[in-house]
Amino acid sequence: MQENIAVIFAEVLIMIIDITKKTSIKGTITVPGDKSISHRAVMFGAISEGNTEIDGFLTGEDCLSTVRCLRDLGVEIILNGTKVFIHGKGPYLQKSNKELFVGNSGTTIRLLMGILSGQNFETILDGDDSIKKRPMSRVIIPLRMMGAKLKALEDNYAPVTIKGGNLKGITYNMPVSSAQVKSSIIFASLYANSETIIEEPYKSRDHTELMIKYFGGNIDIKDNKIICYPGNKLYGQKVIVPGDISSASYFIVGASILPNSEIYIKNVNINPTRTGIIDVIKKMGGNINFINKRILNNEMTSDIVVRQSSLKGVEIGGDIIPRLIDEIPIIAVAAVFAEGKTIIRDAEELKIKESNRIKTIVKELKKMGADIEETEDGMIINGTGFLKGTIVKTYKDHRIAMSLAIAGLASDGITKIEDAECVNISYPDFYTTLNML
Repeated sequence: MQENIAVIFAEVLIMIIDITKKTSIKGTITVPGDKSISHRAVMFGAISEGNTEIDGFLTGEDCLSTVRCLRDLGVEIILNGTKVFIHGKGPYLQKSNKELFVGNSGTTIRLLMGILSGQNFETILDGDDSIKKRPMSRVIIPLRMMGAKLKALEDNYAPVTIKGGNLKGITYNMPVSSAQVKSSIIFASLYANSETIIEEPYKSRDHTELMIKYFGGNIDIKDNKIICYPGNKLYGQKVIVPGDISSASYFIVGASILPNSEIYIKNVNINPTRTGIIDVIKKMGGNINFINKRILNNEMTSDIVVRQSSLKGVEIGGDIIPRLIDEIPIIAVAAVFAEGKTIIRDAEELKIKESNRIKTIVKELKKMGADIEETEDGMIINGTGFLKGTIVKTYKDHRIAMSLAIAGLASDGITKIEDAECVNISYPDFYTTLNML
């Protein structure tokens, strides 16, 4: 084991990780704080009155981009490891004297567009090459309807220039369920002159709705309809960030497919809008149990125990997709080791993530010997129970990197993962945790 550790840490410096086959994985782990909740806690703290304390904050690159942008907007934020102290400025921020750089964070740019739509000054938001390829019109359209002035490259791509102020409430039927789009509109609704009504085709993750209530905002949820009422002051709170179920999903699948495995994952967010991965693995025959359920700042949290099981292929589509959109690459790995055929559909949203995740996970798993085919809105996987190690690419997408690492644990030979450092976006200690098991 000590030799394996040395190899991993030596190679991470040159952005290549060697993964070798494990006969089983066992142990107790804690995964990093939830990425979605960490972003939102900092944003709500920034626009609230008084002080906000966050414990368990995810110190990944994306969340640090949110901190950096809000500091540029005049918010006092002190970071001490996973603890964050925010002195809120109230709803109105300070004009930045430079462009706001969001790095690779789609959550940062899209949610800040909502907050900045309520500010009476002009701001430019920009990001890295990946962000420049990701569509922003889905946020621009409703924010323009509310009265904000936005300009973007080809009316769709960063950099995005926003001049806010004088917003009005709207009724908006979202063409696609997206927590980022919904959250951006909810933030903008705080500055509107009347109520805003949002309807989404399927319920997407609802961390923004839960957190706005926790900070004192007024919002009603009726099935897939959200009614946002402006005018309520937000007040700083103490936020405890539970572990991210997206980060836990890699170990859930790893323990499910490797013989004689058992993993205990402590303090994981099990918000029902995020537990699609649990539902799918259980439907496939997985052995997963919740222990010590509790509520933290309106969010359901639990410890999770996962044991190895014999998985079977399933069909995945419809209203469950928004509840597991980030976990589809690792579900594809599980499907390789399931008996029978797995069909994933209605997952077009994967095409506009950090990479086209349909194309990238299919291409890389096929290199490893998987019987997998790309479709227009998903993929078809015939379970073979076998992969072979080879050189694979991450496309600098953290979800692809971690999925391929788990695939490597179950593959014959050595799997070499290029650009492996991209896991820093959401799980900086991923390889360390993997090696501990």
